[in-house]
Amino acid sequence: MPHLVILYTGQLDAEVHMTTLCRQMADAMLTVQDEAGKQVFPTGGTRVLAYPAPHYAVADGGAAGQAAGGTGDYAFVYLNVRMGRGRTEATQQRAGQTLLEVAQAFFAPVMAQRHIGITLQIDVGPEVFDAKHSNLHPLFNKI
Repeated sequence: MPHLVILYTGQLDAEVHMTTLCRQMADAMLTVQDEAGKQVFPTGGTRVLAYPAPHYAVADGGAAGQAAGGTGDYAFVYLNVRMGRGRTEATQQRAGQTLLEVAQAFFAPVMAQRHIGITLQIDVGPEVFDAKHSNLHPLFNKI
């Protein structure tokens, strides 16, 4: 952990490069520090995954957007960060604000052309079961 999962309406694939957003979000996660200046998200555990929804319904289906002179084909992006317990509320807020700023900057050019809703949410344990098996962490523990 931490994991950031991005769910989005599929029509955005023709307008943005989601792999770029994934990389930008992962890089931003790695910059977040706690009050002591310690990296919040471990490098080897940081994962960002994006999934398009081929089937969706957003708001009124576009009626208001068409009335306002737009295409009416609304888009939506949901970013959900799952982090383990133990971080302060200030650290959680710092992480959320950092990631929201990256998402806003990434989608700004598209938002100038179409209507998009963006939601970023951070969820924190308690975990009922949490097992990990990875050979990634040792790569970064040597640094």
